[in-house]
Amino acid sequence: MARRKQPECPYRVGHGYDIHRLRAGRRLVVAGQVVSRKLAAVAHSDGDVACHAIVDALLGAIGQGDIGQHFPNSDPKWKGVSSDVFVKAAVSRLAGAGWRVANVDLTILAERPRLGPFRDAMRRWLEAMLDCPVNVKFGTHEGCDAIGRGQAIAAHAVALVMHESGGTS
Repeated sequence: MARRKQPECPYRVGHGYDIHRLRAGRRLVVAGQVVSRKLAAVAHSDGDVACHAIVDALLGAIGQGDIGQHFPNSDPKWKGVSSDVFVKAAVSRLAGAGWRVANVDLTILAERPRLGPFRDAMRRWLEAMLDCPVNVKFGTHEGCDAIGRGQAIAAHAVALVMHESGGTS
């Protein structure tokens, strides 16, 4: 059966998810903030789960794959890189295709460390980089699985993007 051409929509939604194991270490960065000096993410880059989930949401919204395709952990040039580099590259990719970020809703899941005190700084940092409203929420897994046992941290992000032309893509 032939696929019927749909009218172009000026809005698209993308979802992103990331998870990293935690270990004793120098520092844990989440949404650009150092939230612990006793824990670290096991990751190739700085392991910022919030940024990684946002990148996947942005790329997904415009149908351009995921963070691993654009910044593979097999490439040594991404070793230890600050994840804001990935977010800025994704925003630039959107702009190059005629899209901009309308808003982001972010949920970070962690039993430890306590993230509440960092919410406003995370939101401000992300809003400045994305140039849009960002909502930051936290949750735990109530003692279930690696997140609930404090062995991992994860994030979900949903991004709404708008086409600059108002209706074509």
